[in-house]
Amino acid sequence: MEPLHFPVPPRKILIIKPSAIGDVVHALPVLNLVRRKWHEAHIAWVITPGCAGLIENHPMVDEVIRFDRRLFAAGWRNRGAARGLRHLMRDLNRRQFDLVIDLQGLFRSAWMAWRSGAPVRIGFANAREFAPLFYTHRIESSWENDHAIERYLKMAAALGCGSEPVEFPFAISDEDRRWVDEQIPPGSRYAVMLPGTNWLTKRWPAEKFADLVEPLRRRFGLDTVVAGGPGDAEMAAKIPADYNLVGKTNLRTILALLERADLVIANDSGPMHMAAALGRPLVALYGPTCPIRTGPFRRLDSVVRLDIPCGPCFSRTCSHQSCLQHLGIEPVLRLAERQMNAADKLVALTIAGR
Repeated sequence: MEPLHFPVPPRKILIIKPSAIGDVVHALPVLNLVRRKWHEAHIAWVITPGCAGLIENHPMVDEVIRFDRRLFAAGWRNRGAARGLRHLMRDLNRRQFDLVIDLQGLFRSAWMAWRSGAPVRIGFANAREFAPLFYTHRIESSWENDHAIERYLKMAAALGCGSEPVEFPFAISDEDRRWVDEQIPPGSRYAVMLPGTNWLTKRWPAEKFADLVEPLRRRFGLDTVVAGGPGDAEMAAKIPADYNLVGKTNLRTILALLERADLVIANDSGPMHMAAALGRPLVALYGPTCPIRTGPFRRLDSVVRLDIPCGPCFSRTCSHQSCLQHLGIEPVLRLAERQMNAADKLVALTIAGR
């Protein structure tokens, strides 16, 4: 479709992308393009409390609107939740947004866009749960063939913001970096291991992460850092890493931790997408999901997976989990070496070009 024409540039813009962490990371290039197009606009973002750390105090975001999905779910049967939901909807309407960009594509996000009263509400034509009914403009995209970021970029292009450059503007502060320096001595070379992920079927066994510790030290001279949320503590206890930061980081400090890493080895998870966006040498372990759709964007060379007949199955349950149970450590170590060598070459070329 032809890019939308705005006779008057939108003054107030709302981005709706509540969750999850990886999805919010994928949406950052749209924020960047929208801000480059409309420098003076007031940009607000609807986001869940668990993901808010990625955009709070962000120089490109003027307002963070926290939205608890449980409030929406309980609003139909709980009076207190219903009042909170009505208050949120009235509050959105009072803000008088000119443009709403729904990157979530579900009934609740589209309904929220509609209730805002914005004259322009843009979303995907093939969004789920009847969401397109609430949009004024619908963008065609392919869930089967397009990466999530490619779909989001189509939204930006439809708004006249273009689709390049693809940049991930993270708001990492010096305070976040100092915190990392307090945990790991500056100058240390380390690999970050991220064994956690929301789906059990996405998890490479913790014992195999443990088996990487000594080869990473011996072959590459790397200390190991295991990181993740409090729910990852049991897995982390099985990994004899030099530093255990599980449950100690927030979204901003884990970004700073990854920013300094010499290597990241991670399951398909939000922090993995952070590492990919930061351009770190990366080994992304994939099992039941499809890296073409939701892998590290433009970095499929960082993916290791077994090609088995039943994969990708996109299932959260599995009786055998062959796709990750049978993945050994040697393919991971070989890919880690290629990733670090490629990073070293890039640094050398950059220095030579100065």
